[in-house]
Amino acid sequence: MNHSPYPVVLDACVIYPSLLRDLLMHLGLTGLYQPKWTALIQDEWQRNLLLNNADVTMDKLRNIEHLMNKALPDANVTGFEQLIPALVLPDADDRHVLAAAIRANAEVIVTANLKDFPATALSEFAVEAMHPDEFIADLFDLNSALVLKAVRTSRTAFRKPPFDVDEYLDCLLRQGLPMTVKELDAYRALI
Repeated sequence: MNHSPYPVVLDACVIYPSLLRDLLMHLGLTGLYQPKWTALIQDEWQRNLLLNNADVTMDKLRNIEHLMNKALPDANVTGFEQLIPALVLPDADDRHVLAAAIRANAEVIVTANLKDFPATALSEFAVEAMHPDEFIADLFDLNSALVLKAVRTSRTAFRKPPFDVDEYLDCLLRQGLPMTVKELDAYRALI
């Protein structure tokens, strides 16, 4: 079954963790949705990762960004900046994410920081904030075969260290994805 992919803005907090970033990228590459981000979103997750991980270099992070943009050349949203001043969110520093969603005609922002994107602030723009666990579970309901393919590709791409199925599912659980893990657990042989 083919589905028309819809644009979804990925907040920096879901791009920051490498395992989740990789899975969301592979899900986007299946065509189930169109991942969207901005240079500001890219800068935010990279800046935070540099602050929290002394083993990471800016060159490595810029290479990851380059590979992301190469894999999904239509993902980078531009021309949203003029929308920012008119937007109101609990954290003014998150307005750029909503502005990107409006500019990209995205109905969903995937974020772990749901409190920073209240429905009352997003509804007038027909945008909804979703936790990555709910988002991936929805994609699974939409097309489980493509999600399983993306999960397998993501899991087997990790080489240092490689993940067996149990380790991969444990990592997803630690990333706050219990619904996703529950769905995937029934298909262990396929992932």
